[in-house]
Amino acid sequence: MIIIGIAGGTCSGKTTLSNMLSEKLSDKKVTVIHMDAYFKNPTPTTIAPITGIEYPEHNHPDSLRLDDMYRDFDAALASDSDIVIIEGLFALYLEHIYKKLSLKIFVDLQSDERLIRRYKKFHEMRGQTLDEVASRYLDTVRYRHNEFVEPSRWRADIVLNGNNLNGAGLDLIVSYLSK
Repeated sequence: MIIIGIAGGTCSGKTTLSNMLSEKLSDKKVTVIHMDAYFKNPTPTTIAPITGIEYPEHNHPDSLRLDDMYRDFDAALASDSDIVIIEGLFALYLEHIYKKLSLKIFVDLQSDERLIRRYKKFHEMRGQTLDEVASRYLDTVRYRHNEFVEPSRWRADIVLNGNNLNGAGLDLIVSYLSK
């Protein structure tokens, strides 16, 4: 079994890459775990360090139901899957996951492009304005990125360009996994 962790900043392309890998490896039994499925409800909040505004917190490991996620991750590892992919902000940060990974991937994308992608996503999903998305991003998301996500890039085996996920990097990964 090959266990893949895919991390990267908000809206960098983690889910897109995991879906692309799953499709390209359709001849194998692939299990994909999305960390976003494990957010706590109700969502914890955080106070922005500069503005003092309270926001929902989705960019800290404590915002996840870690026990549930670890249980499902370990169950996937005990299954008959050929490949298990776990993707999310903290895939390379959380030790319980990191120490079990066979392949560690970080999807990199410049912060301005991640902000634009985040705006498009949150505008479509939640009707948020550019000001709402930008304020939260600047007040909390970028701080958490610098605290948890960016340092995990140095734990990656491969860093992929989030603007070119369908390029040679994907082909190399699929070739490696197909062997």
